Amino acid sequence: MSTRSWVHCGREFSAAEIADLCATVAWLPGLPRQELAATLCEHLAWFTLSGTPKIHACLEFLERLQTAGLLVLPPLRAARPVRPAALAPAVEAIDEAPIDGPLLALGPVRLEIVRETTGVAQWDALVARWHPLGFQGAFGYRLRYFITAGDRRLGCVLLSGAARAVAVRDRWIGWTAPARRENVARVVNNSRFLIFPHVRVPHLASHVLGQLARRTRADWLDHWGFEPLLLETFVDPRHHAGTCYRAAGWQWLGETSGRGLARPGQSYHSTPRQVWVKPLTSDYCDRLCAVPGSTRS
Repeated sequence: MSTRSWVHCGREFSAAEIADLCATVAWLPGLPRQELAATLCEHLAWFTLSGTPKIHACLEFLERLQTAGLLVLPPLRAARPVRPAALAPAVEAIDEAPIDGPLLALGPVRLEIVRETTGVAQWDALVARWHPLGFQGAFGYRLRYFITAGDRRLGCVLLSGAARAVAVRDRWIGWTAPARRENVARVVNNSRFLIFPHVRVPHLASHVLGQLARRTRADWLDHWGFEPLLLETFVDPRHHAGTCYRAAGWQWLGETSGRGLARPGQSYHSTPRQVWVKPLTSDYCDRLCAVPGSTRS
C-alpha cells in the first residue's frame, strides 16, 4: 500500500485516506464506477463549492490509483444505446437595424440572465456568429447574459470559471499553491463580451461592465450557491486596448506568457493576452489567500 500522499485536482490525499479509499473500492466490487465515485465523494467530503460531488475528478483519480497498482476498479459496463439527439430549438432572428447615438438615448440598459433553452440557443448562435473567438459551448460554472435596452438586444456577456493558473494574476493576489487550489473557484472569468456590430453607442461597453461588477456576486450566489470575490478577463492586444475595462475601473496587471500546460505532456502556445481584474469585495485578498487549518503570515 502507498505510504505517500497524492494530489489530484487541487486536493491532497493523505496516505491514510488512500488506504481507506482502496479498502472501500475492494469492499464494493460490484458497484458501477459512477456510483462508486459518488459514494467515495461522500466519504471524502469531496464537493464543489456549490455542494455537488466531484464525480468526474474522483473517477480520474481512481484510474490513476489503478494504474499505480493500488486498487482494481469494477469493469466498465456496456454503454447504453445512444438515443437520437433532440432537435435543436429554432433560433429567433434579432433586429439588426443600426443603433447609434448617445447612451442616454437608449433608455435603461440591463443585463438579462439567460436561462430558457430557446434563449441559450439564440445567445450561443449570436456569439458564435459575431465574437472574434467564436463559441462552441460553455462547460462547468457559467452564466450567460443578454445586454438589453427596451425590447432590443444589444450584446452578450458570459461569465465562467477562472483560468487555473496565471502567473501575473497569482503574484498580484499573493497566492501560495495551496491557497490557489482552495480558492480559484471564487475567481470568475468574463470569457465573452460582445456588443453586436450594428450597435454603435459610445460608453455602452464600460456602462455594461460597471453593471456586471455590481451584479456578479448576487447572481453567481443565486445560480451556483457560492460567492465570487474577483472578476478577471483576458484581452488580445492585437485587436483591443482594453479601454472599456479601464473606463469601468478594472485594473491591468500585465500579460500572460502565451505558454501553458493543457494536460500532462501537452503544452500550448498562444499570443500573450492582457490580464485585467476587478475585485468584488474589499476583503477579497484576505479571503482568496485563506487556507483552512493554516494562518497567513
